[in-house]
Amino acid sequence: MPFDTRTQPLTAIQARVLATLMEKSRTVPDSYPLTLNSLLAGCNQKSSREPVMQLTEGEAQDALDALRSRALVVEIGGARTARWEHNFPRGAGVPDQSAVLLALLALRGPQTAGELRINAERWHRFADISSVEAFLHELAERSDERGGPLAVLLPRAPGARESRWAQLLCGPVDVQALAAAAPRSAPATGDAVLHERVQALEAEVAALRSALAQLCAQLGVDLPAG
Repeated sequence: MPFDTRTQPLTAIQARVLATLMEKSRTVPDSYPLTLNSLLAGCNQKSSREPVMQLTEGEAQDALDALRSRALVVEIGGARTARWEHNFPRGAGVPDQSAVLLALLALRGPQTAGELRINAERWHRFADISSVEAFLHELAERSDERGGPLAVLLPRAPGARESRWAQLLCGPVDVQALAAAAPRSAPATGDAVLHERVQALEAEVAALRSALAQLCAQLGVDLPAG
């Protein structure tokens, strides 16, 4: 059965969990696959997220179970704790480059092709904006036999120089409302890569603190202050 979000859309929580796994597989490969605690920290981080969420452990686990039933994530058994990895390109039948763009849209909300190219710097280096647009149009023109579109080009907002793209992992969207919504302010292009690296470091620190808290709990010791 094809991956069809028109009839079986992901929930917002499922999309956040899936996209976070996709992000961390590329930005922190040494810590991947993720434990539930590390995944939760990534889902709830305040940087590079639109909207910011505060998921509970139960909500994240329920989302993982639902995604696993659709072959979009895989549980990797460990000696101490289970870890999770995504299986999105194979489960959804899309190229890795398209998966990167969908995950970025799911994590950060609608973006222009230029913004996506900058934000994807640590995930995948696209040759130019045209290559980003080619993958986006392929997602937007995905055939019914393959499950239908997974991205949509929004109408250009008043005063905007470029149109933004939105993901359809959670089903159809109100394109007019999304187009009219003011995008969050972004750093200047020259500072974008540095900004992205700082955000990634913040996320890594959050994941490490979560792992440390889990280890301290297992050992029965207090988490060091700081």
